[in-house]
Amino acid sequence: MASTDNGNPAPRGGNGANNGFTKARAAFDRLRGHAGFWVKALSQPTIDLTLRTDAGQLTRIIESPGLSLPQAELDALVAQLRTVAAKTLPQESLTYGIFSGEPERLARAVVTVISEEETGRPIAFNALSVMAVPLDGEPAEVTHLGLVMVDPDVRGQGLSWVLYGLTALVLFARDGLRPKWISNVTQVPAVVGMVSDTFSDVYPSPLPGTRQSFAHLQLARGIMARHRAVFGVGEEAGFDEARSVITNAYTGGSDALKKTFDIAPKHRNAVYNDFCERELDYARGDDVLQLGRIDLAGARRYVMREVPSGSLPALLAASAILALQRLVLPVVYWLDDSRAFGTLRPRKQDPEAIR
Repeated sequence: MASTDNGNPAPRGGNGANNGFTKARAAFDRLRGHAGFWVKALSQPTIDLTLRTDAGQLTRIIESPGLSLPQAELDALVAQLRTVAAKTLPQESLTYGIFSGEPERLARAVVTVISEEETGRPIAFNALSVMAVPLDGEPAEVTHLGLVMVDPDVRGQGLSWVLYGLTALVLFARDGLRPKWISNVTQVPAVVGMVSDTFSDVYPSPLPGTRQSFAHLQLARGIMARHRAVFGVGEEAGFDEARSVITNAYTGGSDALKKTFDIAPKHRNAVYNDFCERELDYARGDDVLQLGRIDLAGARRYVMREVPSGSLPALLAASAILALQRLVLPVVYWLDDSRAFGTLRPRKQDPEAIR
């Protein structure tokens, strides 16, 4: 019950006014927090951001932790990742990528960790990797969506929009909203569908109109030639270029992730389940290597479909994307002569970018 300092009851309607003020203040604080998040994302030379993405949950995004964090903080971060992995695969251990202990892997990673705000307990993470791959004779970066793990105790709580899209969206915004190539290696139908629905120009995918461009083929060849260790695929694994399917994929440290079709999480759209069952040999251990782009169309789909619809920042982000698409973006691209865009080339190029 509300009361004044002298013990007299508060005026009728006071609770409503106070509640209204409290809600408005909370909304303002959330908006200020999101605004601060994006200001930091666009200004920091190396991303290290923390954002409240849901009630009682904090999400931290750290770019290149192997370079940007002191050793003690780096060890604490790896311990958080191993805590989630131990809950997810209690009888197994992973030896590739961020779990290998190699500083080089953590130097190229972008790690997203979701923790309980009250206890600090890590409950989920995603580890992206940035790979250098040549494309049409020029250096290109491909952001690999990487390993996602969720504590079984919190599965089904709607964490996928953070784990599969938020970090890619931050990197996209940080790079001036230039289209960015992404890759994904999986045998899980739910993930194949998520990537196909969220990103643009994805191959392979069962969606109508899907085709493999020469760019897809070049990038796939470069990834398989240079970056198998990123997703735990051994040298003995084969690669079917036409279908973009890695055969016998679970031989490079990722063995514990191999699934049967029956237990692999399914997508709500059966077309993705049928596609994976048809194209992949689960007994042998096949994966698809998907390549696509995050661009304005993909960012808009992500904001409108994946981010909770009641979120005011999501609506503001969608409005900003539309405004940039129509008014600002072409001017920004034209004035920036330091980076390539389409057929436009920067004035100065680094001959050492590709070795």
